[in-house]
Amino acid sequence: MPNHAAADYPARLPDFCNLGVTLRIFIGVEGLALTGAWLRAQHVSEVWRDFVAQSVTLQPALLLVLALLCLGRRWLAALPYQWGVLAILSLCLAVAAGVRAMMQQMFADASLQLGWHDAISVLALTGALLAYFYMRDQALSPALTEARLQALQARIRPHFLFNSLNAVLSLVRAEPRRAERALENLAELFRVLMADNRQLAPIASEVALCKQYLELESLRLGERLQVVWHIDNMPGDALIPPLVLQPLVENAVYHGIEPASQPGEIRINIYRSDGQLHLLISNPYQREGRHHGGNKMALGNIKSRLMLHFDVEASLKTQVRDASYQVHIMLPYRSSKP
Repeated sequence: MPNHAAADYPARLPDFCNLGVTLRIFIGVEGLALTGAWLRAQHVSEVWRDFVAQSVTLQPALLLVLALLCLGRRWLAALPYQWGVLAILSLCLAVAAGVRAMMQQMFADASLQLGWHDAISVLALTGALLAYFYMRDQALSPALTEARLQALQARIRPHFLFNSLNAVLSLVRAEPRRAERALENLAELFRVLMADNRQLAPIASEVALCKQYLELESLRLGERLQVVWHIDNMPGDALIPPLVLQPLVENAVYHGIEPASQPGEIRINIYRSDGQLHLLISNPYQREGRHHGGNKMALGNIKSRLMLHFDVEASLKTQVRDASYQVHIMLPYRSSKP
């Protein structure tokens, strides 16, 4: 039986410029070095001395490897996975040998030369770390399909589709051009929802999708739905996971506007600051509303995808402040431009 999971989620190398990836590698290497020192020591007092001795050559080599992998991440990403693994193994071995040779000359210590036992240890450690990231990626990747299916299911709410079509029918004779545009927006919305949404996309396309969705909702909500965009400082080329902003905007409509009898305002603020992209969405908070329970599923989906793409460098926070519910997403700025 073919492995559909492997076909849907091809193996890929980690982003070596990501802070979370770097920390995991550093902690993993130092942890294994400490474990090795503990196993080799005859007495507890020798553990720290052995660990420090190993770190003298290990840490410079590790920092140099991480720097080179970060600088060459685009080149590595363009390689097939197997060739990328081979390139990383070769780089780690070459750097370890180079650092050992340099320190051998500096300290005139022949024991610092890289022997075959050390070479095997370097290759084994590098392979173990790559295997860890491979398994982690395969474990988290299904969150993309799950998020897509749940998002699709949430979007095809009977009331949304029914009300949108009714609104279009009411416009066919009186305002045929507006009705045609509404159908185009509805078709575009479903096209995006049913597409392959595993790759990062420019935020400008996500904003355009949100505007199409809000235009559809305005057909039935009329003046009750008021939207304020603060996107003058938005970098349109910033890359984000698809279907991150639109579900939050839909939640804002569903939980903040629909339960209220009075007009409500949704504010969307997107800007770049200190190499970080910020997305803030706020809507009226209805303490006695009917739809509070649905927020958690959408937020959980978005958190999973942010973790998959950006690890610890991204965050999602929510807060209720001054009768307003606010979602704040912060993620590293990555440009779609070369």
